[in-house]
Amino acid sequence: MVQQYLDYSLDILTSPYSNFKGGSKDSGIISLFGYQNRYDLTKGFPLITTKQMPAKSKSMFTELLWFLKGNTNIEYMEKNNSPVWRADAFQHNLEKMTDAGIYPKGMQKYSPEWTVAKENYGKRIKENHDFAMAWGDAGPIYPKQWRRWSKFSPLENQEQLYVKNKDGEFIPFEGKVYKEEQIDQVKNMIEGLKKKPTGKKHILTGWNVADLNDMSLPPCHLLFQATANENGEMEMELYQRSCDSFLGVPFNIAQYAALTQIIAKEAGMTPKTFVHTFGDAHFYTSIGERTMWYKNNFKEVQGKIRDARDLEKRTGDKSSYLEIVEWINKRAPADGNMEDYDHVTAILEQLANEPLGLCKLEIVDKPFDKLELNDFTIKDYKHHQRISRKMCV
Repeated sequence: MVQQYLDYSLDILTSPYSNFKGGSKDSGIISLFGYQNRYDLTKGFPLITTKQMPAKSKSMFTELLWFLKGNTNIEYMEKNNSPVWRADAFQHNLEKMTDAGIYPKGMQKYSPEWTVAKENYGKRIKENHDFAMAWGDAGPIYPKQWRRWSKFSPLENQEQLYVKNKDGEFIPFEGKVYKEEQIDQVKNMIEGLKKKPTGKKHILTGWNVADLNDMSLPPCHLLFQATANENGEMEMELYQRSCDSFLGVPFNIAQYAALTQIIAKEAGMTPKTFVHTFGDAHFYTSIGERTMWYKNNFKEVQGKIRDARDLEKRTGDKSSYLEIVEWINKRAPADGNMEDYDHVTAILEQLANEPLGLCKLEIVDKPFDKLELNDFTIKDYKHHQRISRKMCV
């Protein structure tokens, strides 16, 4: 199953349908639109082995539990040493924090000053509850949409209401008063599966059009659907519109494979398959001058990776991927910071590694909203070295 991820990565980098595009996060991307992978969960847990994933900290499950708790404040994430939403929440709250004098105005994103302030922000969120309550909310993102989707309905038997006009006089209010109801999509999916396991309407979406502009980041993995066969074997499919293929996608594979187990267990079923459908699948090409180098040399980079892929297919020799990394690092601009956002060299390092055997994930049999991090156990995880890059926001 790990080989599927490597094949997917190579297709992004080499396909004739791939493009270099200016990304939305001050970074270019090498992008391929439309792809799908299928993971057989009866064979094992699809945790990436060609780089070290955070199996000890289990931060991919920290994020999943945060979603399931329905709380959009990143305090839970920071207290559990998972900083994956730090940059987005920091950027989301930055303007108001600078207006309040907490951080200086005029910081350029990705600059050393911005990076230091971001790390300081995470520390303060973790250590100061009042600060977290004031500045830690990431907007109406996944947790709210999964557990607390808002629905507004007019109150029944409304009495006549009065409002003040500009002269201070009370006049009849001509509109209606609405009450907010919250829809728990996770519980609805589980109950729906129990009632009709083979149904085609068991869908959860995070793409709430009314809330998009208030989110620190619109949902990337935005919709998933579940169904089962008549033997009680459950399958789940995720549609992911935007796919950070080096940092995000390995997390998402693990999260949704785990979520498939959780929901199947709640519905009294056996987890069988996780299907991952991709929209814009991409690798970030760093920032500043380095990303412009990729733009200007895209065809040559793509050609070298194709040659390395073909050599691997013929002989099994993966060493050319590391030679391309060396070639890029000699030619692409570097300032000690831009390289940290270069995900292309990172995936090339990973492509040079052989996949190792699959591990297993055990989850304590508890209601999904009662699960904690120590209820997840990863067994027999073997992996290659850690490969680190920074997240583009």
